[in-house]
Amino acid sequence: MELVDVGVRYGSVKAPVVAVSGVSLSVEPGEFVVLVGPSGCGKTTLLRLVAGFEEPATGTVAVRRKVGVVFQQPRLFPWRTVGGNLAFALARHGVARAARAARIEELLTLVGLPGMADRRTWELSGGQRQRVAIARALAAEPQVLLMDEPFAALDALTRERLQEEVRTLAATTGTTVLFVTHSAEEAVLLGSRVLVMAAGPGRVVAEVPVPLPRDPATDVASLRGDPAFAALRADLAAVTRESAAA
Repeated sequence: MELVDVGVRYGSVKAPVVAVSGVSLSVEPGEFVVLVGPSGCGKTTLLRLVAGFEEPATGTVAVRRKVGVVFQQPRLFPWRTVGGNLAFALARHGVARAARAARIEELLTLVGLPGMADRRTWELSGGQRQRVAIARALAAEPQVLLMDEPFAALDALTRERLQEEVRTLAATTGTTVLFVTHSAEEAVLLGSRVLVMAAGPGRVVAEVPVPLPRDPATDVASLRGDPAFAALRADLAAVTRESAAA
C-alpha cells in the first residue's frame, strides 16, 4: 500500500478541521507496520483511508491487495452462531455453500478456536469473540490486514495472549498488517516497523525500525524479557511522548 501527501479535512468549507496533513508512507508485502501516537492524531483515519471507508481531501491512496479489517470491538452478529458469522463473510466473498463448513473449521483452527462453530457469540469470552472477528477478517484471504486497536478492551492476560497469536499468525501466513495502538510495548512486540504520529494536524513525525526476530518459532515470552526489547520499548515511549507535546 502507498499513501502520497494525503490530507483529510472535516467540517464546513468555511471552517474546515484538518485531521491529517501531508502524510506519505508505503508498506511492503509481508511487513507488520504499527501506527502509534496520541488520541486525535489520525491513526484510525489513515486506517479508514486504506480500507476505503473514507476518501482523502488531497493526495492519493493506493492499495494493491485485498484488505480485511479488525475493529476495536468484534462487531459480530449476536443472532448468528460463530460459524454463522463466518459463513456470512464467506458468502459475501463468493465461497460456495458446499465449501463453507470446511473453510470455517480451518479459520477457527487458525485462530485457536477449533470445534466452536456451533457456539453462540454471547457464550464466548471477550478474547474469543475477538478471535472470531479476526477469523472473519481472514475469511476473504486478504493479503493486507488492518487492525484498529483490536485488543484495547481486553484484560491484560488475554491481550498478551492475542498479541502473541497475531504475531505468529502474521509471520506464518506472510500477511501484511497495518496496526493501530497507543501502547509502545505492543508496538515493539508486534511491529517490524513503527510510525509515530503527532496531532494538530495528524502527521508522521518519526519512524522506528524494530530489529527483533519475527519467525514463527520465536519464543515471545522470552522476547518480552530481552534487554533489547526493553530498550526499544523505552526509546519508542520517549519518542511518542515527544510527539504528544509537538
